[in-house]
Amino acid sequence: MAATLDEHGRPGPPLDGDEWATLSGFLDHQRATFAWKSADLTAVQMSRRLPPSSMTLAGLMKHLAYVEDDWFGRWLNDEPRREPWASVDWAATPDWEWDSARTDEPEVLRALWEQSVARARTAAAEAFHAGGLSGTTRRRWPDGRSPSLRWVMTHMVEEYARHNGHADLLREAVDGRVGE
Repeated sequence: MAATLDEHGRPGPPLDGDEWATLSGFLDHQRATFAWKSADLTAVQMSRRLPPSSMTLAGLMKHLAYVEDDWFGRWLNDEPRREPWASVDWAATPDWEWDSARTDEPEVLRALWEQSVARARTAAAEAFHAGGLSGTTRRRWPDGRSPSLRWVMTHMVEEYARHNGHADLLREAVDGRVGE
């Protein structure tokens, strides 16, 4: 059964779903919230800062694309970093995704983010069907532990929820658009 969409095109998480449906539902709701907050903006608007922070909606979008690819590709499946992330000297430019987004066109950023989200959804679903939410990432932390798919999904809900608060403030500063 398809999720009901709200007035902003966001799917509501199921009220009576199992753990997978609930986690996936909340993550997709958070992703859709970010899509709504960053929609229909020019490059200048996407690059607007709200001082004293250097954060921009463009930077948020590129950062979230990176985080999707990192957790669901690199960590979950131990895949090598894909472009544009693979060519970055992360030691020299740890905020590359944030900084480089200032010169990216909104359409390019949105495509990068949407493709990362699509790959992440597929990887998460495949991991769930292979090992459930208790299955762990293939990549391990230095101490040998690896987080479960449940942990990764919960972390991604947290990541989006935190950044959606930033996006809400940035969007309001750009054109006054507000909402939950």
